[in-house]
Amino acid sequence: MSHLARDGQSHGSAPAELLNSLYGLGHRPCPTTKLQVTVVLSREREIDLIEYEQLCDAVGWSRRPLRRVRKALEHSLLQVGLWRHDPRLPKLVGFARCTGDGVVEAAVWDVAVHPHYQGVGLGKQLMDYVLDQLRAMEVERVSLFADPDVVGFYANQGWELEPLQRRCAFWYAS
Repeated sequence: MSHLARDGQSHGSAPAELLNSLYGLGHRPCPTTKLQVTVVLSREREIDLIEYEQLCDAVGWSRRPLRRVRKALEHSLLQVGLWRHDPRLPKLVGFARCTGDGVVEAAVWDVAVHPHYQGVGLGKQLMDYVLDQLRAMEVERVSLFADPDVVGFYANQGWELEPLQRRCAFWYAS
């Protein structure tokens, strides 16, 4: 398994130059001792619609027409992919996207981590990366809508739940 510092310097088998070429300069390795693969976060690597659809299938979401998915991605403020690193063909194993004005408000949508990659902290790292990107834009308020069975995940990450604690959570810049 490759061990990469947060600064992108290689401490193992995946050279920093290779990671930069595949995922962009703003990529972030996801350290986890529970996986025998390297996983990388990136907002710069293009999302393949077929891979996105396969991820949605894996997490049990209903399919949407690809033309609508393409349009939604094109109109997103931010798209973040969570990739299982393979120098020949990285595999999309997680995703999140945001809409908004990029200054005052943003909303997080379509957060998904493939079931084979759940339970090892990658969902938290994905959301941390998303919030870091939004902080860099100086977004003040972030909201998300989640299925009731995962609202607790967001509460554990410090999101403020709406009063009825059903589907909506908020994050505020300090």
